Amino acid sequence: MKIEDKKRVLREMVLHRRFEERCYQAYIERKIGGFLHLYPGQEACCNGVMEAARPGHDYVITGYRDHVHAIKCGADPKEVMAELYGKETGSSKGRGGSMHIFDGAHRFMGGYALVGGPFPLAAGIAKAIQLKGGDEIAICFLGDAANNQGVFHETLNMAALWKLPVLFVCENNLYAMGTALALSESETDIQRKAACYRIAAEAVDGMDVVAVEAAARRATHAVRESRKPYFLECRTYRLRAHSMFDAQLYRDKAEVEAWRHKDPITRYQAWLEANHMVHPDDLMRIEAEVAAEIADAVAFAEAGTWEPVEQLARFTYADRAHEPAGEASWHK
Repeated sequence: MKIEDKKRVLREMVLHRRFEERCYQAYIERKIGGFLHLYPGQEACCNGVMEAARPGHDYVITGYRDHVHAIKCGADPKEVMAELYGKETGSSKGRGGSMHIFDGAHRFMGGYALVGGPFPLAAGIAKAIQLKGGDEIAICFLGDAANNQGVFHETLNMAALWKLPVLFVCENNLYAMGTALALSESETDIQRKAACYRIAAEAVDGMDVVAVEAAARRATHAVRESRKPYFLECRTYRLRAHSMFDAQLYRDKAEVEAWRHKDPITRYQAWLEANHMVHPDDLMRIEAEVAAEIADAVAFAEAGTWEPVEQLARFTYADRAHEPAGEASWHK
């Protein structure tokens, strides 16, 4: 990767962190409602993987901690912020909110609130690619807690049997909401679960974007060449609560503080500085540019329109006014 690309990755990671921090503030201000799951601490996972993928070409799907994934795939931060505000100008017209960001134009196939929900959808996307003979791959991001779902095992089994071009990326942040990994999983070395289905797998330091990118390049290359599944476990940590409703009574403050010293952005920045690829002026410029971009996103969201009440039945099964001709009797 060229030096300019490395600087770009740092800028994007800073943008993602500041975006999430601004979401936190907007939630406190009651401008964002519902559930809100933030990504700080895990930025190396999404950024490292997507640097090795082909954004806009490969298909990406994830769970409900999805803002950063959408933006990294190419979604406009302004539209993502507007979606969080529930505005019609949002990426899903305000109907999805935080947990259901979607941007089909950039092949980001959505965030899903159902734990384990993306697994079979990712397999279906990979099967469609296979049937069409395309060179794309499907990338499914998942959390460690979802590995206890039966659909996890069913999907890995089918992906292996059908030889599907799908990369499973487990963002293992050590907690299933408020339950520690060791209390919910008899096998805490998650990548070994994939090996049970004869799927190539490896684990990587999910707080190191350089290491994640290197592992993801091996993984994406393997999937593209073999057209078979691959499993990558990124061992990471969320620096914020599971959601805005989480009091974090299940983990010690000293533990969180220890992980803060492994902050993926600080770590990557230090690596760039040590290798003379970034300088203080670059860092100041990045922060200024990001601050302006976040301000634009918030302004766009706040100026966005609400969907008219008379249109609330659109995009639902009760949307009779937009039924194709000759199909109006299906519900009778």
